[in-house]
Amino acid sequence: MNYLKGLCLLLCSFLSVCLSGQLQAQSFIHPGLLQNAQDIARMKAAILAKQEPVYSGFLVFQAHSQSQNTYHMQGPMEMVGRNPTVGQGIYDADANAAYQNALMWALTGTQLYADKAIEIVNAWSSTLKSITGRDAVLMAGLGPFKMVNAAEILRYTHSGWSAADIERTESHFKEVIYPVIKDFAPFANGNWDSAAMKTMMAIGIFCNDRPIFERALHYYINGAGDGSLLNYIINETGQCQESGRDQSHTQLGIAHLGDCAEMAWHQGLNLYAYADNRLLKGFEYTAKFNLGQDVPYVPAMDMTGKYWHQRISVEGRGMLRAVYEQIYNHYVKRMGLAAPYTQEAAEKIRPEQQGLPGADHVGFGTLLYSRTAGSDDINTIPAAPAGLLAQTTSTNGNTISWVACRGANYYTLKRSEQKNGPYTVLAGNITSSVYQDTKALPGRTYYYTVSASGKSGRSENACPVSITTGFPAGWKAANIGGNHRSKGSAVFDGLQFTITSGGTGIDSVQNQFKFIYTTLKPNGIITARYVPQVSSQFSGFGLAIREGLEDSDIQAALIVKPELNGQPESPGWHTRLFFRNGKDGTIKDIASGPVLSEPVVTFSRLTGYYWLRLQRKGAIISAYSSVDGKNWTKIGSINRQVKKNALVGLVVSSGLASVPTVVKFDQVTVY
Repeated sequence: MNYLKGLCLLLCSFLSVCLSGQLQAQSFIHPGLLQNAQDIARMKAAILAKQEPVYSGFLVFQAHSQSQNTYHMQGPMEMVGRNPTVGQGIYDADANAAYQNALMWALTGTQLYADKAIEIVNAWSSTLKSITGRDAVLMAGLGPFKMVNAAEILRYTHSGWSAADIERTESHFKEVIYPVIKDFAPFANGNWDSAAMKTMMAIGIFCNDRPIFERALHYYINGAGDGSLLNYIINETGQCQESGRDQSHTQLGIAHLGDCAEMAWHQGLNLYAYADNRLLKGFEYTAKFNLGQDVPYVPAMDMTGKYWHQRISVEGRGMLRAVYEQIYNHYVKRMGLAAPYTQEAAEKIRPEQQGLPGADHVGFGTLLYSRTAGSDDINTIPAAPAGLLAQTTSTNGNTISWVACRGANYYTLKRSEQKNGPYTVLAGNITSSVYQDTKALPGRTYYYTVSASGKSGRSENACPVSITTGFPAGWKAANIGGNHRSKGSAVFDGLQFTITSGGTGIDSVQNQFKFIYTTLKPNGIITARYVPQVSSQFSGFGLAIREGLEDSDIQAALIVKPELNGQPESPGWHTRLFFRNGKDGTIKDIASGPVLSEPVVTFSRLTGYYWLRLQRKGAIISAYSSVDGKNWTKIGSINRQVKKNALVGLVVSSGLASVPTVVKFDQVTVY
C-alpha cells in the first residue's frame, strides 16, 4: 500500500497549529469581558460625583429586582433546554442576577452582592450537567454569557471567591456550555451564530484558553454561517441578514456582534474597525429604519438557503432595544466618528433599561458605557495580533490578514515551514493588517505569525496560521458543469481542506459542483472525514471518481445530501452512491444508506463527524461510510470499467444556483 506521493493528509483543527510556547505566552487581560478595571473605575467615579447620564443609569440598575443581594435564586437544575423549554426562564433570571450582583459588588464594595453572585455561579456550575432541545445552541449562547461575565468580575475583584470554586466553574464552562456552541449554528438565522460567538469568546478569556478565543474570533471574521460579520451585515449600506425578517431579531444579532467587539477591545484588538467599520454601518442602518426613516433594501437569500426576504420587515419597527449606548460611545466618544442615528436611538431610550426579553441582552448601557470623549487612550505595549487568516493562489502566493491591534504602529510578519519553528522575519514595518507573500512556493505548506509594535514596545507573537500555497503536490481544483455562477474557492492548510462552492448538484444530468482532485491508479482508495458543520442546508458533498473534467464524463460519486420533502428546516440526510454513464448521460442511483442519525445528525442538522470511502479494485468501485473511522458500513458497489488514469477527489455543491456552501474535510488519504 503506497501513499500518493507520500502524502497523508490528516486534520486536527486549525487551532492545533498554535505553538504551545506561544499560547502560554499570550496572556489575557483581566477583568476583560464587557467590563475591565478602567471601566469599573470610571463608573465608580461618575456615580460618586453623580455625573450624568451615568448616575441616572446607575439608579435604574441599582433599583432592578435582579440587582438585589436579597434576590432569591430560582435554580439550580441539572438540565435546562429550549424547544422544548426546560428551565429556560429560571436559568436566565439567575444568570441576570449573578451578573448584576457581581457588578453591584464591583461598584459599591458591599460584600453581600459578591456573596450573592458567588452563590448563584457556584450553584449552577456544580449542578447543571446538560443543555438540551432543538434550540440548545441559542439557550447556551444567551444566559451563560451573563454567567461568564459574572464569574470574570468576581474572579478579578478580590471578591472572596475560592480557588476551588473558580476551577470548578472553569470546568463547567468548558465541559457543559462550550460543547453546545463549539460549532456555532450555520443552519439558523445569524443571531444564533453571534450568540454562540460572544459566549465562546467570553469562555476563552475567562478560562485563559487561547484556542477557544481564536475559534470564536475566526468565525466572527470568516465564519460560514449567517452570523459572521460580513454574512450578517451583508453590504456597505448596513443591511442585515435579518432585516427582512423583523427588527427585534436584527437588533439582537448586531448587539451580539457588538459584545464581541467590546470584549476584543479589552483584549487589545480593534474588532470594531474590522471591514471598514462594518459593525457601525449595521447599527446606523438599523437605527435609521427604526427611527422611522427610509433605508435602501436589496432582496437577498441567506447562507442556509432557507430564508429569502423580498423587502425590509416592519415587524417590530420602532421598538428600540437596549443596545445602542455601547456602540454610540465607542464610535463617537472613543473614536471621534459620526454615528447620528445610533446616537439618536441611544438618546431616545436613555437611560437604558435591562436588555429584554430574558437574557437576550445585558442592557444598562447608559451606566456601563457612557464616557467622555477620548477617555480610552492606549499607552501600553500592544496585544498580540489575533484572528490570522490565510488565503492562497498558486500564482500569487499567500495572503495573510489579521485583526488590527490597538496602539500598533506597524507589524512584523514571520514565516516557517515547521509549526514549531524556527520562524524567520518575512517582512517588517507593515502598516496595514494584511500582507501578500509572493515568494511562497507552490505546493509547500507554510506557517505564519505576526507581532505588533507601538510606542511602548513589541507584542508577543500571534497564534500561527498555516496554509499550503495553491494545493498539495498533485492536487488541483476544477468547477464541473456549465453556468456555475458561484465558483467559490478551496484551500488546504496542511491539515484540512475548506471548500466553498455554489452549484445546483452533484447527482443530476447537469452537474454543478467544485472538484478537488488528484489521480487514482487502477487499484486505489480515497478516504475523507466530513468536519461539521455545513452552511447551506441544501448542500451535497462527498467523494467522486471521474474519467475527466467535462460534465459529460463518466462519474461514480458517494454523496451526502438532504431529502427535503418540502421541509427545509427538517431534512433527512442520506448517503447515496450514484453512477453517471458518460455515453448517454443517464444517472443511476446505485444504493442509498439509511437516514443519518446521531451522532452524525441531530435535529436534522449535520453536527457530527462522518467518514466516507471510495475503493476502486479493477472494474469494481465500492462505497463505504463510518461514524467513527474504524467500523465501516458498505453502501454499495458499481461494476463498470473506468479508464486507467482516473481522477479522484472531493466534491461539494451548495444545491443552490448562486449561494455558496462551505464544507470542510480532514483525514483525506489516497492509497
